Amino acid sequence: FFSKDHYFSNAVHHLIALFTSHTIHLPSIMSLHRQQSPLLATSAAAPPGLLQQVGMAGSAAVITVSFIHPIDVVKTRIQISPEYAALGMSGTVKKVVGAEGVAAMWKGVNAAWLREASYTSLRLGLYEPCKIAFGCTTPENTTFIKKFAAGSAAGALGSLAGNPFDVLKTKMMTAEGKGSPSIVGTAKDLLKHQGIKGFYRGIDSNVMRAMVLNGTKMACYDTTKGYVVEYTGLAKTSLVTQFISAVAAGFFMTCTVSPFDMVRTRLMNQPADARIYSNAADCFMKIIKNEGPKTLWRGFMPIWSRFAPTTTLQLIIFEQLRGVMGMKSM
Repeated sequence: FFSKDHYFSNAVHHLIALFTSHTIHLPSIMSLHRQQSPLLATSAAAPPGLLQQVGMAGSAAVITVSFIHPIDVVKTRIQISPEYAALGMSGTVKKVVGAEGVAAMWKGVNAAWLREASYTSLRLGLYEPCKIAFGCTTPENTTFIKKFAAGSAAGALGSLAGNPFDVLKTKMMTAEGKGSPSIVGTAKDLLKHQGIKGFYRGIDSNVMRAMVLNGTKMACYDTTKGYVVEYTGLAKTSLVTQFISAVAAGFFMTCTVSPFDMVRTRLMNQPADARIYSNAADCFMKIIKNEGPKTLWRGFMPIWSRFAPTTTLQLIIFEQLRGVMGMKSM
């Protein structure tokens, strides 16, 4: 769907039809839209400053991850362990809660907050500035490829800033036992055994993942909003428009990001005293050779279960914060 816009367009139209036929009564929604509150109205004010965009993106991300983190814990356990993979999502939850307690579902959440405040704040907040840098100044010269490139650039920059917290989060989430590891203790242990380089373990796969993830997320969200507006007559500021667009973006993200997510998790979770994979390419090849290509999509459902609510909440909260600040919708 990346190479031919009509494939993406058809997929989006099917999604819109699904939502509008089963869950949305369009006449009443459009009537409500015409009477929309000033809070959600677009503004003709000057473009928001860079710090404002980054700050609002970080706020939306930290709020979202507080609720979504348990799904991330389940997803990560399934990716690193064949035992958890065999148990599936529900079995993994039962095993973790039974052996380590309910609090284990939030292991590493403090590292996740720091990651979102650095990584996600930049990859969301820098999207519009990157769009302008790539020449997206009018609807006529704004293409899907340019949107994807802008999202990828923002994702790469965010990943460079957030990688140390990503490594800490991954290690804390996979630590078994009733005790919850501290972020300071985990950082000290990592520094002692692996040095500063340890905080940038998996940086190659993480940057690739971030570029594919954010490129897919922002390009699909941005493009889907245009289709929803055209197909339904709703405005970009409508919660329904934002919801459908975010759900579509979450699905396409899962399809493209799953292999990179698997490689990143394997690289970041390597033992300190053993080097199983030398880099991202080596990890890809060894997984395919030893475990089969399908392993790259192991944990697809947990990833989608995480991406769907995460993407939806992040983007909707971000859009609403922009509205509160008097800024126009993306």
